[in-house]
Amino acid sequence: MNTLSIDFRPFVEWDNNPFILFDPKGKILYLNNSAEILLGYVSKKELFDLALAYAPQNFGYKTTALSLRYEVFNFYSITVGYENEEQLSIRFYNAPRIRNSIPVEKEKLSMTDINLLLEANIALFKTKNPNQLQLLTDPDLPQLKIDQNRFSKLLRKVLESFRSSDSIQIALKLLVGEHVIIDNQKTAIAQLSVSANGRYTDADKEIVSLSEQCNISCNLQEFIVKLEIPLIQ
Repeated sequence: MNTLSIDFRPFVEWDNNPFILFDPKGKILYLNNSAEILLGYVSKKELFDLALAYAPQNFGYKTTALSLRYEVFNFYSITVGYENEEQLSIRFYNAPRIRNSIPVEKEKLSMTDINLLLEANIALFKTKNPNQLQLLTDPDLPQLKIDQNRFSKLLRKVLESFRSSDSIQIALKLLVGEHVIIDNQKTAIAQLSVSANGRYTDADKEIVSLSEQCNISCNLQEFIVKLEIPLIQ
């Protein structure tokens, strides 16, 4: 296969592991979505200094196991490398999260296609809001059991918090390597992220409450809301 014809940028862009490409003076040449969020918790200089400290002595790449924590980010390893003197890259690897067992009444939940439910609530939001929306979903995500009414209400509250933003980015993907324990079984997690240039926080308490009722972990920030949704079967 000729890999030169493949555009790998989308795979890097939506990778849950932060990736940054620096020039020799520490200027950022490229970063993916996860790295952009990471920079809300740690300075560019600190990350560049880290890359310099763990860079290989010669051209190539070196992976180092070390524990790093920046607020909501927790990493177990980094890879630093360069193939020329003009670019230095660093990639962070998220530490797997194994959470405490959650009691779930599965018989009260409905089997749901989360992509269809998300699209339906986005369509409802768009009837009252002219915001430009960019949606990226994973069509291969399996159906899951969830309280459809509460989850729909949660989605509407999250979207409404971005009601004044000119452009909204929405991404739904599987979090590879992460899971929650439900009924003594590992359950995969999907992450829904909604981001823009700002949002209202008046409904944050209700968003947190609805998330808890749906067994969802939520992370509320100034420019982004992340929902980690267990794929209950």
